[in-house]
Amino acid sequence: MPDDNTFNRLSGTLFLDGSFVASRATERLDVIDPATEDKIGEIADATEAELEAAMDAALRAGRQWNALDMRSRAVTMHEIAAAMRRDKGLYAEYLTREEGKPYKESLDEVSWCATAMDYYAEIARHEAGRIAGTTVPGQFHFAVKEPLGTVVIILPFNYPLVLLCWEAAAALAAGNAVIVKPHEQTSITTLKFMELFASLPQGLMQCVTGGPRVAQHLVGSRKTHAVAYTGSIPVGQAVARTCAESFKPCLIEASGNDPFIVMPSAPLDIAARGAAFAAYLNCGQVCTSAERFYVHEKIHDEFVDRLAAEARKLRIGNGLAEVDIGPMATRRQRDRFEALMAKARKQGAKVVAGGGRPAELNKGWFVEPSVLTEVTPEMDLLKEESFGPVAPICRVRSFDEAVELANRSEFGLGANLYTLDSNETFRAVREIQSGILWINAPLLDNDALPFGGRKLSGNGRQLGPEGLNQFQNTKFVMIDPAAEKQDFWWFPYPREESYPATR
Repeated sequence: MPDDNTFNRLSGTLFLDGSFVASRATERLDVIDPATEDKIGEIADATEAELEAAMDAALRAGRQWNALDMRSRAVTMHEIAAAMRRDKGLYAEYLTREEGKPYKESLDEVSWCATAMDYYAEIARHEAGRIAGTTVPGQFHFAVKEPLGTVVIILPFNYPLVLLCWEAAAALAAGNAVIVKPHEQTSITTLKFMELFASLPQGLMQCVTGGPRVAQHLVGSRKTHAVAYTGSIPVGQAVARTCAESFKPCLIEASGNDPFIVMPSAPLDIAARGAAFAAYLNCGQVCTSAERFYVHEKIHDEFVDRLAAEARKLRIGNGLAEVDIGPMATRRQRDRFEALMAKARKQGAKVVAGGGRPAELNKGWFVEPSVLTEVTPEMDLLKEESFGPVAPICRVRSFDEAVELANRSEFGLGANLYTLDSNETFRAVREIQSGILWINAPLLDNDALPFGGRKLSGNGRQLGPEGLNQFQNTKFVMIDPAAEKQDFWWFPYPREESYPATR
């Protein structure tokens, strides 16, 4: 376990211009271990002077980084990825202490950071621009990809490291500087993670901590040139509005409320296990968690029994023990989730499994993974992002009804389908309104393919070539090597092309 001396050492610090420095901020925010409710550190609410210094350093470092050839940038990024793999156990422990997820899930998260760094280190070398056929003989027409400048990354608590790397790897590979504003709950882990970027030019990768004021200052400044935000819809809308004032590009991943459809042809034992993973991963605190289950009436009862059995098997406890489910990340998150559950029961939902707090755990923000039935589409639980470990199940009569209900949401991040019917499979590809669709394989990602949503789930894409494009400007270049006259389109216009009545 990381010793408390390290948490104390990083408390109140910022990572500015290549070094950890003690913040001059007088405001401090406590960091609480969600499994024990013990205070393990505190973070500074960075001052405006510190934010200005970070942005100035980023501008200098960005020029230096962009002057390097892409191969040299790729070599440095590969070295960072190798260090992530080498020390992933250390960072996984920090992450579990701050966020609560099981150690295995934290290990996976750091591993995904490394694959993203490796992927973008290489793909950026293949995405430098393109040559087009000219419209004028003897000329040379092409497009080049350029960095935007300084990218601000505003992170949530649930996947602070992998979302950082999905976005920072693309931004760095494209030649940008990066300033990270981590979530208050996982700031110390993010600060510790900055050690891995020590080989970059000083100031290219920085981390400033604090609350909403810090994020607002970075987003609104003319010294930053793009924003990547992951979090709630209201804040995402506020970020987008601020960026719109200067037409600053922004990537917004706001929320999800993903459907999970199970049809009669599905192997129910596999579908139930897949559903448990989709609903309960990271205690349900995943933007792509399955939160609305639509199960065909022919297999509804059997599926409910199987999923309830899977839920009861899950081991709950401190993420540094042998468990499958850790605590929720904050007391506020648990209070909000329990209020949603209470409202669902009041509206008629029936608890089949879970529904409360584990009796044997009297400390920490733990809740049981739950299964609800007698759920109707009008219930509030299906309209909001629950962001907790619950599987609310609606009975449907047909595939058509399931798709209609899946599309009824204001969200459109991910969607899941279990079926062995090829017609249903390809209809889902055409008809389900989502940015991601998992069929018989829930919640996997692929660095080479885009991640993002539709509707109120946000705009823009992470991962894939699309993720790189988020942080690039495309410049069209036209060269005439001979500097010849262009009489076919210059002044004076020829008489024979003037309006006929005036000739």
